[in-house]
Amino acid sequence: MLTAAAATREAIADLEVQQLIQATDWVVLHPGEQVDTSIEFGMRDLQIAGDGAPTVDEAAVAEFALAVGRTTDSGRHLLGDAVELRYRLPRLWARVVAGEVAVWKARKVAQATTSLPPDAAAVVDQRLAWCAHRCSFAEIERQVEKARAEHDPDAAEERRVAALERRRFDIDLDHATPDGLVHVEGELDLADAVALEEQIRAKAATLDLELPLDVRRSMAAGLLGAGDGDGDGESSVEVMVYVHLRPDQPSADVENTRSTVTTEHVRDWCQRAGTKVTIRPVIDLSAELSTDCYEPTEVMKEQIGLRDRQCCFPGCTRPARRCDSEHQVPWPEGPTASSNLAPACRTHHRLKTHAGWDYQRVPGVGFVWTTPTGRTYVSPFVTDTPADDPADSTEQTDVPDEPLLRHTP
Repeated sequence: MLTAAAATREAIADLEVQQLIQATDWVVLHPGEQVDTSIEFGMRDLQIAGDGAPTVDEAAVAEFALAVGRTTDSGRHLLGDAVELRYRLPRLWARVVAGEVAVWKARKVAQATTSLPPDAAAVVDQRLAWCAHRCSFAEIERQVEKARAEHDPDAAEERRVAALERRRFDIDLDHATPDGLVHVEGELDLADAVALEEQIRAKAATLDLELPLDVRRSMAAGLLGAGDGDGDGESSVEVMVYVHLRPDQPSADVENTRSTVTTEHVRDWCQRAGTKVTIRPVIDLSAELSTDCYEPTEVMKEQIGLRDRQCCFPGCTRPARRCDSEHQVPWPEGPTASSNLAPACRTHHRLKTHAGWDYQRVPGVGFVWTTPTGRTYVSPFVTDTPADDPADSTEQTDVPDEPLLRHTP
């Protein structure tokens, strides 16, 4: 059994190398062209690796990604890493092709060298290729920054200054637990971090000491968000929460966070001190709304976002509220109406508008996309289509037997 398992692992490693080679061959077959600045959102060449490496036509990225079962962004990263290795890190590429360095480790090096000038990338290739199979991520980063300082000191200083702009504070509302817990992380300036730590530590010390310290610290951070840390005890933050209640069931779906909570939890939110509750009109998701203009109304955008939830492209999970409202039949030939609109992120909107991609909304199936080469992929509906949805009038089409990329609700 162990012998068979080892043979399987070796075969997988060989296939990963083949996929990497195919990625670079695909880029060579679809080189990037000069940017057409006359088209505001037109297709353009895409620099997916460092200076001196080939570019690729943006439409080709999405098609390759679908063929290998990846999202557009993930496919772009795979193509970029492969091109970086083959054209800017030739020593490391040779070891990868020979099976001496794992693909995942080589890709880590490639991702680190993309921002280097060609001569600095060549130095990293020389210093790391022979030991890449066993060097740590920290060593990769040290060698990359050393080469940057040696061959591009101005850029090294610019990166130090630019690092200040990478400060962030993320509250991961997209992955709230059924218990209403949310992951929080970030990168702060040292002085800000010290000040925040002092505030949380001081506030936690005033809370119920019977509670674990971690729990008190979490509560203290929440009190800061509620305005308890600025001295005035008030908060002017307005939060929009979309709650889908189900008849005769003690649970509710929170659309913002893609999570399920109890109705008691919703009631607790509404009853907290200082909370102002505003109930807005319910939008009928099956209604056929329309306008004579190209741009949908705000109510139409809200309806499409609630109905389709996310980008209609296979594998893309960008929330609908951060997408364009895409006309299936281009305006003005097609109306600006609920049945002719779907959410599409800017990247996939461009594919539909400028690169020969097309799709149909097929009731009971999903959005059926056809690539410029004639391959078809299905993006299933995130939510069930209401029986009286105007889109049900769309003629049923045969869906070829192709692999399906399904959204994760």
